[in-house]
Amino acid sequence: QVQLVESGGGMVQTGGSLELSCKVSGDALALYTVAWFRQAPGKEREGVSCITNLLQTYVEGHIGDRVSMSRDDRANTAYLRMDALKPEDTGVYYCAAEQFDRGSRCVPVEMSFDSWGQGTQVTVSS
Repeated sequence: QVQLVESGGGMVQTGGSLELSCKVSGDALALYTVAWFRQAPGKEREGVSCITNLLQTYVEGHIGDRVSMSRDDRANTAYLRMDALKPEDTGVYYCAAEQFDRGSRCVPVEMSFDSWGQGTQVTVSS
């Protein structure tokens, strides 16, 4: 398993933007698919987005085009960009990584990922 550390969370007003980072260590990020999940207060953790090592991305439909993922394999870091933030985006955001067959598309399903970070808090004020 690799180690993951999230950063970039914080407090932002409605309509603002944030970019979260997920720094991977212990192995080359280029081998992994990375996903972001979030857990709102009192709710179960849900998938947000993922990106494969072939740069194929997936974003959960209810989040739409407010979110995008990118990665810099040389820096062993993946990113989650969030725009037009809403109070309902508040929660702890986690990144996760897993190796899948090359060319496989990704879907952010929690049980498919073994390596997880500790999370970073995002709070969107109204």
